[in-house]
Amino acid sequence: MPTLLIPDASPLITLAYAEALDLLCAPGWPVWIVDMVRHELTRSQTPTSARIGHWIQHNAKQIVRTETFLHHQSNHLQQGFVRHKANLGELAAQEAMISLARMQPGDRIVFLFEDHRIARAGFVVPQNCMKISTRAYLQFLEQSGKIVSANAVERAAVENGRAFSKLHYPPPEV
Repeated sequence: MPTLLIPDASPLITLAYAEALDLLCAPGWPVWIVDMVRHELTRSQTPTSARIGHWIQHNAKQIVRTETFLHHQSNHLQQGFVRHKANLGELAAQEAMISLARMQPGDRIVFLFEDHRIARAGFVVPQNCMKISTRAYLQFLEQSGKIVSANAVERAAVENGRAFSKLHYPPPEV
C-alpha cells in the first residue's frame, strides 16, 4: 500500500531544532505539506522558519491546497488582518486527509503530530489514515534501522531549545 507522510507544524519544528528534517524522508514515503501548515511555519521569522521553508521548498513532494487556507487568505485580504485562529493548521490537515482518502483510497496516509489535542478521539481521520506522534515516528525509524537512536534526535532538539512533547501516540504496546 503506498504511503504518504503529512506532518503537522510541531514535528517540523522539533526536527528543525534537532537539525534532522531529512528524517521525514527516511522511510522513503513522499512528504506532502498542507498549505496552512506551511503558512504557519513560515509567515513569521522564528529560529526555525527559514530552515523549514527551505526544506519544504526542496523536499516536499506536494503542497496540499485546502479551503481552510483559502478562507484564511481571503479574510486577510478583505479585512487587512486576521485574528489569530487557533487550530487552523490541524483543521486544514484534517480537511486534506479526508479529501486525499476519497481521491486516493488505496493510499495510506500517516499524519505526524505532537499536539495532545490531536491524540484525542475528537480529531478524526479516515480509515486509511493513521496518527503518529513524533516520538513514535522516531522510534519506528530506530526499530527499522533508519536511525541509530531516537533518543539522540530527541536530545538534540531539547539541547537546541525545543520543548519537546512527552506524548507517545499510539501508546507503546505493553
